[in-house]
Amino acid sequence: MSVDAEGRWVEVRLPYRAPCDVEGLIGYLARRAVPGVEEMVDGAYRRSLRLPHGHGVVELRSGRGHVRARYRLSDSRDLDTAVERSRTLMDLDSDPVAVTDALGDDKLIGPLVRAAPGRRVPGHVDEHELAMRAVLGQQVALRSAATLAGRLVAASGDPLECPVGTVTHAFPTAAQIAETDAERFAMPESRRRALLALARALATRAVVLEPGVDPQEARERLLALSGIGPWTTEYIAMRALRDPDAFLASDLGVRRALERFGHDGRPINAARLSEHWR
Repeated sequence: MSVDAEGRWVEVRLPYRAPCDVEGLIGYLARRAVPGVEEMVDGAYRRSLRLPHGHGVVELRSGRGHVRARYRLSDSRDLDTAVERSRTLMDLDSDPVAVTDALGDDKLIGPLVRAAPGRRVPGHVDEHELAMRAVLGQQVALRSAATLAGRLVAASGDPLECPVGTVTHAFPTAAQIAETDAERFAMPESRRRALLALARALATRAVVLEPGVDPQEARERLLALSGIGPWTTEYIAMRALRDPDAFLASDLGVRRALERFGHDGRPINAARLSEHWR
C-alpha cells in the first residue's frame, strides 16, 4: 500500500487466483459506464463509491498478477470496505481452477470454459445500485440504459466532496430515488413505475439483497413487484446476490449463443439445458 506524492490517493494491490481476465472485466464495466459515476481513463476503470463514513473514488487497472487499485476517500476508515467492494465488483475471490473442474467437461459450455479459464462474473459495489440499474436496462441498448441512469444520477445523486475527472456523483440510494419527484425521471412510464416500486421495496426492506439472504426468497419478492420479470430477477441474482445458479434464460444474448451452437434458444429450452451445470 502506498500514498502518492500529493497525498490524496491510496494504492492497493488486489491479488487473485490466476488466471483472471482483468481486461475483459474492465471492458465489460466500461461499456456500461454511467455518466457522472463511472469513466474510463487511459485503460483504467474509475467510479464513485458510497461508503459508511462518506464517499470515495476507486480506479482499477490490470497489473502483473494483480489488480492495481487506487482510492481517494473522504474518510480513511473506509479503506477496508472500499477494497472489499472492489474485490466483489471484479469477482477476485473466484477460484478459476474449481470452475474449470466443475464445468470443463460439459458438452455445451465446457469448450467455452476451457478456452477462457480466467473469465469472471462481474459483481457490484452496492446491491441496491445494481438492482436499480438492472431495471433501467430492461429491453434497451447498453448506452440507452447508461443514459437513463445518468439522468437519475443528475436528478438524485449526491455530489462528491472530491470529484475526479468526470466522476462527480455517487449513485443515489433507494431512499433518495423513492423520495424524488417521479416527473424528474425522464424515462418510459412503465420503467418509472418499476423503478419506484423497487426503490421503495429496497428502502423499506420489503426486498433484501444483503449477503446471506436466501436467493429464492429474494427472487419471489422481486417478482411480486410491478414491472420486475424473470430477466431482471435473474440478473440481480447473478450480480447482486452472487447466486451461482442464476441464469438468464430469456436473454437475447443467451438465445443467440445457443442458436449459434445449433440448439433451440427459446427460454424454456435454454432453462432445460442449463440444468446440466446448475
